[in-house]
Amino acid sequence: MAEDIVTTTGIARHGATRLPSVEVDSFNIELKDDDGFLGDRASKGAFRAILDGLREPLKKNGDDPLGKKSAGEIAKSELDEALVGDDIHASALVHGAIEEFAQELAHVTGKFLKTKAWADTERIVVGGGFRQSRVGELAIARTDIILKAADFKVDLVPIRFHPDDAGLIGTLHLAPSWIFEAHDSILAVDIGGTNIRCGVVATRWKKAPDLSKAAVWKSELWRHANDEPTREGAVKRLVTMLKDLIAASEKEGLKLAPFIGIACPGVINEDGTIEKGAQNLPGNWESSKFNLPASLVEAIPEIGGHDTVVLMHNDGVAQGLSEVPFMQDVEHWGVLTIGTGLGNARFTNRRKDNGKDEKKAKKSKD
Repeated sequence: MAEDIVTTTGIARHGATRLPSVEVDSFNIELKDDDGFLGDRASKGAFRAILDGLREPLKKNGDDPLGKKSAGEIAKSELDEALVGDDIHASALVHGAIEEFAQELAHVTGKFLKTKAWADTERIVVGGGFRQSRVGELAIARTDIILKAADFKVDLVPIRFHPDDAGLIGTLHLAPSWIFEAHDSILAVDIGGTNIRCGVVATRWKKAPDLSKAAVWKSELWRHANDEPTREGAVKRLVTMLKDLIAASEKEGLKLAPFIGIACPGVINEDGTIEKGAQNLPGNWESSKFNLPASLVEAIPEIGGHDTVVLMHNDGVAQGLSEVPFMQDVEHWGVLTIGTGLGNARFTNRRKDNGKDEKKAKKSKD
């Protein structure tokens, strides 16, 4: 029964290419070269490896200004402080790592831009945890300069919302328009290889129908990597988190929609199963017998007296969707999320006038 609900009450299919505001031209592309996946050259781990590589000669002489910690153990805030601190050698090290990483990110981005799916991309927003630091912002800005010097006609910019919120807010753009007319908030889930974040997203639709004012009202974070749960244990914990948020919303008097938007790693099939790319999640999420949306509908069949609708899409897509209101001055745009790997998606904006402008243009020609 739950499976029937998932596949028949959703406005779009899971992992849909046609969404209310955009066409998803591609997502989760895995480009390869002789050394493996290109995305691995522009991940958080790649930056750490570059930084540690620059420190190696200094460690031998005991002259490493960043101390004994590995790059993976140094907080982003510490690296940001090293950039502007009094120790010029520490600053030089971090700047050197930024430059090398930017070269790699520019190389990988250039490969994306040369694919058919990413042709004519005018702007790319960069999200993921790496973006939320001065180091990340400088790397993005430097990459933008490198790409322009190589004659790529594209702008590379940091994502506007905090990366922790962007994936949750982006799921609003999976929802049908009736959600916003009758309700003021939705439930959202952002699943990652380390964390699962659930939140209540306030639409603020009456203030901004384009959802540019949307915000996370309340969220809960579970670092599942620390607990190493089974797949079923992870789903059970997720359901508990969602029920807690429903109770908090009711107590606050929010008009919570009967809709749950999910951002999840991997290639999402129309029926809610995951084809590939979920290898970092607890247990086997790529089994044809596992369906997260169906499991959630079964556990939470109603919200506010209405049948629950669950819609799931790739996490990179969801982060990118948070930028829809701010991308109306371009036609083709994309998102890169720098995290454990390099998430990616390319979008084409849809006309909201149902082609009226095109009809007017045709009439004037006649």
